[in-house]
Amino acid sequence: MAQSNFSRRDFVKATTSAGVAASMMTAASQARAAGASERLRIGVIGAGNRGFNTLTKKLVELRKLGRNLDLVSVADVYSVHRERFVDYVKEQTGVTPSAHIDYRELLQEPELDAVVIATPDHWHAKITLDAFAAGKHVYCEKPMTHTVDEGRQVVDAWKSSGKVMQVGVQSSSSPVWEMARELIDAGKLGKVLQFQTESARNSSVGMSRHNKITKEMTPKTVDFRRFLGVDEGFHPEVPFDREIFGQWRCYWAFGYGMYSDLFVHRVTGMLKATGLRMPGRVVGGGGIFLEYDDREVTDVASIIADFHEGVQGLVSSTMVSEERKLDHIIRGHHGLLLFDKSCYLNGPKASFQYIPERPQVTLDSSLSEQSYETATELDFVLEHCANWIQAIETGKPGIVNNDPELAAAAVMMVNLAVRSYREGKVFHVDRQGNVSDGNSSWADNWEKMSRAKAKPLHVPGWHAGETGSVLHPPEYQQLAGPWVDGKPPGTT
Repeated sequence: MAQSNFSRRDFVKATTSAGVAASMMTAASQARAAGASERLRIGVIGAGNRGFNTLTKKLVELRKLGRNLDLVSVADVYSVHRERFVDYVKEQTGVTPSAHIDYRELLQEPELDAVVIATPDHWHAKITLDAFAAGKHVYCEKPMTHTVDEGRQVVDAWKSSGKVMQVGVQSSSSPVWEMARELIDAGKLGKVLQFQTESARNSSVGMSRHNKITKEMTPKTVDFRRFLGVDEGFHPEVPFDREIFGQWRCYWAFGYGMYSDLFVHRVTGMLKATGLRMPGRVVGGGGIFLEYDDREVTDVASIIADFHEGVQGLVSSTMVSEERKLDHIIRGHHGLLLFDKSCYLNGPKASFQYIPERPQVTLDSSLSEQSYETATELDFVLEHCANWIQAIETGKPGIVNNDPELAAAAVMMVNLAVRSYREGKVFHVDRQGNVSDGNSSWADNWEKMSRAKAKPLHVPGWHAGETGSVLHPPEYQQLAGPWVDGKPPGTT
């Protein structure tokens, strides 16, 4: 197998993606923009497992590496989380953060510059929109929103705000996706036809039941009404329940189980590598086939998403079997890219392979397998946070590695799949993003193109002409076609 000399250094020099270059955490890259010498003041909204154990600790680590930031505030409906955050940040940084039950009080702090949102999914859009209205930069954990319409609202608010927003799919800060994109757009695979990916897991206790519920969770320590979002219309008021509070990913009102918790990671990478965004047709399947433990979300699920560019996306996973998983692949007419699982882990290294089709298809016997490897200076979570901070410091919202438009596309794909499963529908999405129930128009369009002998469509950014997009019919195919006036095709 040939080893590519397409190095990280070469890629940063060659790519037009400022986001990749900006994410590199070097001493030279830490200079702040002119007039922005003050420390970046960040508040954390939702200081639970992800908000505290990952993001708070990583931001503290970046601070120790020299980033000019302070963690100055926390908002959480659970007093244990608030107290833990305050104690840790004070011990690690010497700064004593303010603490709030209501995130709106945090947003009113005049000197606050930015917020990290790591609440349950159903709160993401509301808090993000309020943060933009308060003039704050936003880092929001995935999924960016709970619905497709919320995704549109966030994208519009982001564009009009002038603020920086990063969405927390940390693996999107690996340069591996941009490297793949360069190869795809240059025609390395020929016409791109399909991507496939998975996120299978298994457990003896059940999906999301690894999230511990504790005796400390009581009506006195948890503002359960606020967690539910009763006043916002997110959920009706119900009696306090540790299971709902601590293991909310098992219930549709708050999350989508594997669809939103896991599939968004995989889908984001594939969309970034191909340049695809909104799907054109989505269907979802699955069910609760083992975990009858009061959950609502599925333990087996699949998505088929077809795109207007003539590409299909497949996601299929089970939370009850994982020993043999699907490969992460982007398929083209002349070859495929096979992504190592390292591309979705914590980094800093990631790799993928190019595997060509046989010469009988490509008509090119010189093609051979190649390996591509890359590494970031820090792990992917640190890179992702550093990329967000760099975008704020330089005043360049467009350099983030997972912007709201990419995040909204990922939400659309998984959200419509959930709706398809639950409502028994196929959904169509037009070029303007309008969603409708399925009909025959999708298949009709492709059949019409075939009858007209149209040319294949390509992913955005394609610049390889007809490379890998042309078929070479056998000579006998000239005999095909209807006879006219008793005469064979091709005669007059």
